[in-house]
Amino acid sequence: MAALIAENFRFLSLFFKSKDVMIFNGLVALGTVGSEELFSVVAFHCPCSPARNYIYGLAAIGVPALALFLIGVIWNNHTWNLVAECHKRGVKNFSAAATFLLFGSIMGRAAVAPVTWSVISLLRGEAYICALSEFVKPSSLDKFPAESGAEVLARFPCKDVPANLTKFRDEVTRRLRYESQLFGWLIIGIVAVLIFLTKCLKHCCSPLSYRQEAYWAQYRSSEDQLFRRTAEVHSRILAAKNVKQFFGFVALNKEEKELVQEFPVEGVQPSPQWNAITGVYIYRENKGFPLYSRLHKWAKGVEGNGPSPEAHEMLFLAS
Repeated sequence: MAALIAENFRFLSLFFKSKDVMIFNGLVALGTVGSEELFSVVAFHCPCSPARNYIYGLAAIGVPALALFLIGVIWNNHTWNLVAECHKRGVKNFSAAATFLLFGSIMGRAAVAPVTWSVISLLRGEAYICALSEFVKPSSLDKFPAESGAEVLARFPCKDVPANLTKFRDEVTRRLRYESQLFGWLIIGIVAVLIFLTKCLKHCCSPLSYRQEAYWAQYRSSEDQLFRRTAEVHSRILAAKNVKQFFGFVALNKEEKELVQEFPVEGVQPSPQWNAITGVYIYRENKGFPLYSRLHKWAKGVEGNGPSPEAHEMLFLAS
């Protein structure tokens, strides 16, 4: 039993450490599903009042989706690379295709959570029923009492109706849930087709072979991990030197003492170097040799941001 638990934890560790975009998007979608379920159970309560139902139902679907979309935009590294690019260099070197590719990447990733939220909400049907119950035409219901109108229909989602209207409430609920789930399945189908076409278009337009693209993805992941790890150590050693200069000593633990002795830090990198490795990066080649990142480009001493006879820039953005 202990061995089985250990294997499961090892699998989960590898799963969550993966940098694969599809796995990351899957995790986002699963998290969104869990959040939507919790929201529906705990927070969703239809007011069952004319005019209020529609606003509340749409808000329950749209407002969380909008918030998730904005969070997705904020968490996307491409967003801040674009901000840095516009601030430091402008976008004059970007063609229309490159700009479209960049915004498509940002919006596509940010749309995973809100689309998932909207689909789950529609498949559950509660918000849709709440929003549209009052708009059901009484004439479409066989033998519906003429004296009952929108006020009675608006109370159907709360089941607070007279006994003689129970069968009408069940029919309205069934009809609206059918429409809601139909829209949900249609969205799933449309998104699946769009993802398939996007993947096909990406591989067809890519200047890289499948193996080189896989290598580039592995390089980006390794560079990011090593850069973050090295930056953490560098900043800790530099902070230790400055604290020691101020107090005359610095209280380091055993691990930090070993880091200070092993990695001498003489100073900090000047701002032009930070600016050179920060910003949007589109795949480039210099004299036929690939440059996989801005850091790689800086390390090779390639200057300039636009294409030249010796440095060819291709419209292929990192995933």
